Amino acid sequence: MPVKIRLKREGRKKKPFYHIVIADSRAPRDGRFIEKIGYYNPNTNPATIELDFDKALDWLLKGAQPTDTCRAILSYRGVLYKKHLLVGVKKGAFSEEEADRRFEAWIKEKEAKIQAKRDRLKLGHEEEEKKRLEAEAKIKEARAQEIAKKRAEEAGVVEEQTVDAEAETPGDTETAETPAATEKKAESPEEKVVDEATETAAKESKAEEKTAEETTEDKKEEGSDKEKAKE
Repeated sequence: MPVKIRLKREGRKKKPFYHIVIADSRAPRDGRFIEKIGYYNPNTNPATIELDFDKALDWLLKGAQPTDTCRAILSYRGVLYKKHLLVGVKKGAFSEEEADRRFEAWIKEKEAKIQAKRDRLKLGHEEEEKKRLEAEAKIKEARAQEIAKKRAEEAGVVEEQTVDAEAETPGDTETAETPAATEKKAESPEEKVVDEATETAAKESKAEEKTAEETTEDKKEEGSDKEKAKE
């Protein structure tokens, strides 16, 4: 029976999560499997891989064939390299101690690369966070300046209105004098005598005009009475 090392999909839509399983190649992708040896989560950066190293190596030595994705995962975790070293020991190319030494050196180098990637990603996230905070600080400062400017403008308008109101308010009624009153105070006694004489003359002329009008009317009435008597 051909056996394969492949992925069994789990998780929700657009958030896949895979189990690494040993299954019959004739079984459906998400169907029955023989054994579960780990899981793979591609949603993290770097991807999260949990693998039972000994079981994966044992199934490889038994002839199980990994799919392309599982081959990349096994290579990433060093299972394929370990198999290569064991085959070299079996052929007598080098001793088992040498194989272990080479594998440990490879593991250290691989872990250093993974850690460097994590540090680089962390640094990138920190820089992005710093830039985001700086941008937010600039936006807050601009808003504060705009608010301060509006408040200053409102205060200026209120001050102008106050000044205008004070300018329109009349002065003390006791000390304020109208032009007519000022003119009256400025008149001398001689000017008062002249004004009184002028007023008296005007009154006398009006009385004479009235008397003349009455005399004319009396004459007219006498003339009309004579005409009536003749008739």
